[in-house]
Amino acid sequence: MAAAIERLLSEISESEDPLEELRSLRTAVSETPLSGLRESFSAPQLRVIFSLLNTNDKEQVEVCVDVLERVLQVLDPTHLVQNCKSELQSGLNHPDDSVKVLALSQIGRVVSHAEGTIEVLNNPEILQDVIQSIGAERISVSKEAIATLLKLSNTKAGLDGLFHSDLLKDLKDVMAISDVIRYRVYELVVELSLVSPVCLEYCANSRFISQLLEELTGDDVLIRATAIEMVTNLAQSQHGRQYLAQQGIMDKISNMIIAADSDSFSSFYLPGLVKFFGNLAIMDSPQQVCESYPAFLNTVFNMALNPDPSLTPVALDTLGLLGGTVEGKQVLHKTGDQFKSVLKRMSQLARDGATDLRVRSLEAITQLLVLPVEQQTDDLLLLTESWFASLSSQPMEMIKHISTQPFPELHCCALRIYTAIACQEWAQRLMMSTPGFTEWVVDRSVGKGKEAKDCKFELVGALLSSPSTREIFGAQNYLKLKTYLQEGPYYVSAVSSVTTEGAD
Repeated sequence: MAAAIERLLSEISESEDPLEELRSLRTAVSETPLSGLRESFSAPQLRVIFSLLNTNDKEQVEVCVDVLERVLQVLDPTHLVQNCKSELQSGLNHPDDSVKVLALSQIGRVVSHAEGTIEVLNNPEILQDVIQSIGAERISVSKEAIATLLKLSNTKAGLDGLFHSDLLKDLKDVMAISDVIRYRVYELVVELSLVSPVCLEYCANSRFISQLLEELTGDDVLIRATAIEMVTNLAQSQHGRQYLAQQGIMDKISNMIIAADSDSFSSFYLPGLVKFFGNLAIMDSPQQVCESYPAFLNTVFNMALNPDPSLTPVALDTLGLLGGTVEGKQVLHKTGDQFKSVLKRMSQLARDGATDLRVRSLEAITQLLVLPVEQQTDDLLLLTESWFASLSSQPMEMIKHISTQPFPELHCCALRIYTAIACQEWAQRLMMSTPGFTEWVVDRSVGKGKEAKDCKFELVGALLSSPSTREIFGAQNYLKLKTYLQEGPYYVSAVSSVTTEGAD
C-alpha cells in the first residue's frame, strides 16, 4: 500500500487535473493503518496536497481535507508546524470552513505540546488568525478556534502569550464585532477561568470578567439572560464561586430576583437567576443558600404556582435538584404549608399538564421522594410519606393511572416514582395493601419497549435491595420478585405447542 501511495503522490504532483488520483489516494490512505502512513508522506508531498486546496472545485477541496485529516494525525505536531507553517496559516484564511476547521484542529494539536507552543508563539500572526476565527460565521469554526486557544492556555507560556502581548488587543477587537461574538469570547474566558485559580487571575486582570459581570444589569434583557448563564458556568468551580462572592455577585443576583417582581420583562432572565442559585445550593449547601438568600426559594415557589408555562419548567427542575439531597428535603420541609401547596401544584401538573410539564413534574417528585436505605431516619421517612400522601387522595392509584398512559416517557416516569420509594417501609406496606400491585410489578406484559422494561427491572431491583421486603411482601411474592430479577429485564417465557394425534 505504501508503494501505491508513493505512486499516486507522484502522479498528483505532475497532473493538471488530479481529482481522479486524489480520489484514489483518499481510498489508499483510508485503507492503510495509521502506523504505516507516518513514513509515506514527506513535507514536500504534504505541501502538494495543501496547495491543491487552492481551487474552486468543492469536491477537490473535500477530498484533500479527507486525506489531510487522516495523514496529519500521525505526524509529530512540532515537525508539522516547522515544515507546514505557511500552509496551516493559509488554511485559517481559506474560504471553505472545512479547511479552516482542519487548520485549527492541527494548530490545537501543535499547542498541546510545549515545543509546539513555543513555535507558534514565535509566529504570532498564526494566533492572530486563530483569534479572528472566533468571529467566523460558522459556529463550528468558532468552536474549534476557542478549543485551540484553551489548549494554548494550558501552559504559563501560552497564558502569557495570550494575555501579556498584542494578542490581548486582538481578542478585544474581535469582541467588538457583535454581541454574538462578544459572548463567544466570554465563553472562552469562562472556560479558561474554570481551569485553575491562576487562569482565573489572568482573565480577571485583563478585565474580561468584570466586563461580563457589568452586563448582568444591562438594559438588554436577552444579553442579561446570556450573561447570567455565563456567570452560572463560572460558578461551577470553587475558586470561581469565591471570586464571585468577593465581587458581591451573589447579593447582586439576589437583588435582581427581588426586583424582578416589578419588571415586565423578567420572564426572559428570571429562570437564569433561579438556575444560578439552584446550582449554587447543590454545590455548596442548600440550607446556607436558602437561608442567606430567602428571595431565591420564595421565587421558586411562586414560579411553580404561576400559571405562566415559561416559568414552570425551571421551578420544577430546581425543586427536584434541591429535593434530591437530604439537606434540601429538610429545607423544603421547614417551609411547611407553603411547600405543601407547591407539591399539590406539582401533582396537578403531573396529572393534567402538557406532556413536557408532566414529565418534569414526575421527575421532580421522584427526586423529592427518593431516600436510599443508608440515609433513612424516622424523621425523613415520615417526611417522604407525608409528601407522597399529599400528592392525591389515592396517590398509588394516581401514579399507576399515569403509568397506563400511551406515552412511554410518562410510563417510565411513573415507574421511577415507585422505584424511588420502593426501599422505604411505609411505601412497601402501601404497595402490599394496594390490590393487584405486586402482580402488576411482575407482569411482563405491562409496558412495551426497552426503556419500559429497564424501568420495571429497576423497580424490582430497588424492592429487593431493601432488608424489609421479604417480611412485608411475604415469602411467595419475594420469590416472584427474585425470579424476575434473575431472569433479567427482557426475559420471554417459552410457549410450547403440543399436538394430539387425531386432533384437528
